[in-house]
Amino acid sequence: MDIYNSMFSQSFIINEQIARQIFETIPEQGPVVAIIDTSANCWPSNSEEFHKLNIDESFLKELCAKIDDGLDPVITYENDCSFVASQLLTENNHCGYIIIALPEYDSQAILENMSLLEMLFNQFSLIARLIEKNNRFYDDLKYQHNPNSYEQVSLN
Repeated sequence: MDIYNSMFSQSFIINEQIARQIFETIPEQGPVVAIIDTSANCWPSNSEEFHKLNIDESFLKELCAKIDDGLDPVITYENDCSFVASQLLTENNHCGYIIIALPEYDSQAILENMSLLEMLFNQFSLIARLIEKNNRFYDDLKYQHNPNSYEQVSLN
């Protein structure tokens, strides 16, 4: 039942939408980006490349825990790859985390390009906020056209 609930939760649905929009903007030879929600569901921009990075679940959980502890963004190096991770927030939801894997960058290159990476994280959060607002607008329109749609109905 937990799998069912997580797959149809509001955060799962919004993260699915966010992933589709963000991943469309990533160039074919661009970085691997992963979105991880608060239930540990993971959406990589390129599954094949993500698996080649040989990232284990404990590493991802550790990144997320560091962010939850207030370190944001997190910059780390693992398996010959640099990772930069940050929270993915909207006005109303903590959607989870966004991780950018940059195999061709060392820690010095990450630090030199940090302002660009922070701008990228801000753009990802903007996409998430716009999707959230769009969903609320759609729900409001749906309710206006059928105000009884939110009433509980007895099946007896």
